[in-house]
Amino acid sequence: MIDCPFCDSAESVLSNELAYVRFDRFPVSPGHLLILTRRHVAELFDASAAEQAALVELIGAARALLEERFRPDGYNIGVNVGAPAGQTIMHLHVHLIPRYLGDVEDPRGGVRAVIPGKQKY
Repeated sequence: MIDCPFCDSAESVLSNELAYVRFDRFPVSPGHLLILTRRHVAELFDASAAEQAALVELIGAARALLEERFRPDGYNIGVNVGAPAGQTIMHLHVHLIPRYLGDVEDPRGGVRAVIPGKQKY
């Protein structure tokens, strides 16, 4: 697709037939990776079962790469589906965000923090 920054896999660090991995250009932590479909598809629910499986396969490979290069203490894995959920580039991508002890004061609740005030329960 023209003008889609994720349709070009030139920055790929890992790949398989249906998906690829690249470092996020605006990382929230050192080593932040994106796992993307090669085919331009807007969201997870539009991806084929084979594409979804390819993404999951690369999440594992991406974790191994991060363990070797960055040695994080934990991970957040997330997918934004649609503009109301924060998706700004309409090409399916999974965030693999390395987490480090002390990177935030209290990490409890993890991905629940996408809605302010709902992280802690």
